[in-house]
Amino acid sequence: MDKPWLIRTYAGHSSAKKSNELYLKNLSKGQTGISVAFDLPTQTGYDSDHILAKGEVGKVGVSICHIGDMRSLFNKIPLDEMNTSMTINATAAWLLSMYIAVADEQKIDRTKLRGTIQNDVLKEYLSRGTYIFPPEPSLRIISDVITFAYKEVPNWNPINVCPYHLVEVGATPEQELAFGLSIAVAYLDVVRDSGVLSEDEFEKVVGRISFFVNSGIRFITEMCKMRAFVSLWNEITEERYGVRDPKNRRFRYGMQVNSLGLTEQQPENNVYRILIEMLGVVLSKDARARSIQLPAWNEALGLPRPWDQQWSLRLQQIVAHETDLLHFDDIFNGSEVVDKKVNELKESAMKEFSNILSQGGAVAAVENGYLKQALVNSQKERIRKINEKEQVVVGVNEFTETEVSPLTSSDGGIESIDPNLELERISELQEWRKKRDANKVKMALENLSKAASSNENIMPSSIEAAKVGVTTGEWAEALRSTFGEFKAPTGISSGIQSNGSDEYSDVRKRVEKISDKIGRRIKFLVGKPGLDGHSSGAEQIAVSASDCGMDVLYEGIRLTPEQIVKSSVEEDVHIIGLSILSGSHVELVGEIMKEMKKNKIDNIPVIVGGIIPNEDEKLLKSNGVKAVYTPKNYQLKDIMSDIVGIVEGNIN
Repeated sequence: MDKPWLIRTYAGHSSAKKSNELYLKNLSKGQTGISVAFDLPTQTGYDSDHILAKGEVGKVGVSICHIGDMRSLFNKIPLDEMNTSMTINATAAWLLSMYIAVADEQKIDRTKLRGTIQNDVLKEYLSRGTYIFPPEPSLRIISDVITFAYKEVPNWNPINVCPYHLVEVGATPEQELAFGLSIAVAYLDVVRDSGVLSEDEFEKVVGRISFFVNSGIRFITEMCKMRAFVSLWNEITEERYGVRDPKNRRFRYGMQVNSLGLTEQQPENNVYRILIEMLGVVLSKDARARSIQLPAWNEALGLPRPWDQQWSLRLQQIVAHETDLLHFDDIFNGSEVVDKKVNELKESAMKEFSNILSQGGAVAAVENGYLKQALVNSQKERIRKINEKEQVVVGVNEFTETEVSPLTSSDGGIESIDPNLELERISELQEWRKKRDANKVKMALENLSKAASSNENIMPSSIEAAKVGVTTGEWAEALRSTFGEFKAPTGISSGIQSNGSDEYSDVRKRVEKISDKIGRRIKFLVGKPGLDGHSSGAEQIAVSASDCGMDVLYEGIRLTPEQIVKSSVEEDVHIIGLSILSGSHVELVGEIMKEMKKNKIDNIPVIVGGIIPNEDEKLLKSNGVKAVYTPKNYQLKDIMSDIVGIVEGNIN
């Protein structure tokens, strides 16, 4: 009988202390590893008191500002016995440094530390948006982490290439294969070309690279996709890098099911989706996931409660321990149907993979906007298929009749975050700064900057910085001063022109009529305030508005309320659309409305989209928001019609 995969839940919220309580509870229920979710300020290198952190602290994960928080996060959890996954990218080197520093304090041998940091920044430019630095220095930092980990923490996976998030913004199975593999190759090329490791050492490093994939509802295709990943990675590592040992060519991956496919409508159906999607990565022994974390059934509604996470945990345990799945060899070997599909996926993926390499590789394809544009187009096509019922989504575009769910009737079916948390975290941070040795902090940051501006590996100086109390924001700022910041291509140009889509012909006529009346085209600002980098929804709204003939202004992610209002004034827009998926919609929209009033443009209508509970929707509307859109509003044509109607009503 085979051993089960690592069983995890992706968890973390509010403070380190509260997240630690949750981890201890989940471990007592049979969870075998920890997967840490960090809040957006931590992911993007800001302390809790930074202006961009306002409204975001502790919302989508745990707030970690310094080593004291890291100590609290893993209190009573022996690091030498735990397998810890940390979903962190731009600040991955820093979070790993703090983790190692805590292990050092506990006198734990670094070789006994086991776990994974995601550390995949290239996909952040394409999906979640939690990048900081330009590609070149980002890859240098990643290389430093990989080479340091090889020597100091050899049982740690120093990078987790994550095509999962590419699927969340529209990638097809073929694109997930091609884009994910090309990104992995980009990292390995940098490590190889650095000359830090010998040929034998580099081969072992290749064996430590892991992946994190997405598993969708078409589970036969998804299972075949995983077999294609296994086969292609074996071929690429042997042919491109000359890796001799088959163990070091093994495709090692963890998985989460497709959160994009979870529905706000009839959310109880998500339980079945999660199970079916999980089967895609466990049924084939030769392509089975090494770790699995499942979302909760209600993540399309908001933050899951502990009971919701337990339900997903029990699903994994039932499949692993009650079924006979782990008793048999691969049940698909010899299947002509499976082999044919695997070969089709491989052929299509390798064609795109070669195309990306011909452009100079994944880094060049990020910088020139090719990958982002491809994902925007794929997402647009996915939405079109759902809108036109070419792709059935039960409870959304078919079988929509439903009873009231008892699962959501009492508390809305989601966890709530203490509204005082942010103020508490800021107060704690200020106290932390007062108590530390300022001279040691200054010296540590100077050493970090020196390492960054030379060829010296930044990990030793980062670990020392952690030990003397440097904060997340200070560490990131030291590197920002050296490397600069990056603004990734949006896949949307400011001069978007209508493609004349027949889908929007009726709406387009109304736009033309109103535009003639006001003497210029309707100008629509699509804004992403705060640190939420999930931009796919905003991008699709921008594309659709353009198709309707509107003049669209979209400036990408990570904007302050002041910047959004300033653009609205300068561009003289007719309507403002705000996309916020981090749970910070009440705070950020409130700040924008105040800023609009201060600039005397509070007559401009505001609409908001995101994962917004019913009570928050009522609150937003009572504060002047004209319309609120959540995942249940999947018909873009209807949204466009609403927008035109709101503008028309406002100018009359």
